[in-house]
Amino acid sequence: MASEITYAEVNFKNGSKSSGTNSASPAAPKERTTPHKSNPGFPKLLYPSLLILFLLLAISFCIAFIVFFQKYSQLLEEKTTTKEPIHTTLECVKNNLTMAEKVWSCCPKNWRSFSSKCYFISTEAKSWHENEEDCSRMGAHLLVINTKDEQDFITQNLNERFAYFVGLSDPEGQRRWQWVDQTPYKESATFWHKGEPSDPKERCVMMNIRYSNWGWNDIRCDSLQMSVCEMMKIYL
Repeated sequence: MASEITYAEVNFKNGSKSSGTNSASPAAPKERTTPHKSNPGFPKLLYPSLLILFLLLAISFCIAFIVFFQKYSQLLEEKTTTKEPIHTTLECVKNNLTMAEKVWSCCPKNWRSFSSKCYFISTEAKSWHENEEDCSRMGAHLLVINTKDEQDFITQNLNERFAYFVGLSDPEGQRRWQWVDQTPYKESATFWHKGEPSDPKERCVMMNIRYSNWGWNDIRCDSLQMSVCEMMKIYL
């Protein structure tokens, strides 16, 4: 008896598919990831912070600019003031020093000229310190007398009805007289009235006329008197 062999048709297909049925083996489980969630409040805080920072920077820049502009304006004004002459009108005389050298010597208008100096006689009564400040603003100082010729020239131009402060004072009340330009005080070149100086409380000096003669008299610095300013000539 012959044995019968039965052949069965076997089809090999992709394991993920089967004929008519879902016979695929279960897939490996996928790794489960948790999506990153951004903080919804972060952008809300970021923009105001950036705005505040920008405003602070803008304010700082404006302040720095204003300070710089003020400093620059002040420096420019100082330079302009330095370049501009204090006296805009001069009265000059040509001096023949040698045959080859000629120089113009000048004093401001309405000032008097003597030797190498210019003199201005005030017409308003003020204290000694106020008069010195007025002289300083004009590039001068209160009168310093070094010789009898200078004393005589000045007194010839003064009004006998008034007294005039000069640049001599005793700041400490110790009878240590000082000229405003630091010229040494010399007893041999002084022109005090007889009996003067007379009071240690009177620490400033004026010129006035007494018995038809001009001389020096100590007086309180806060008294109101005229004055004489002095400056060196301007040479061109």
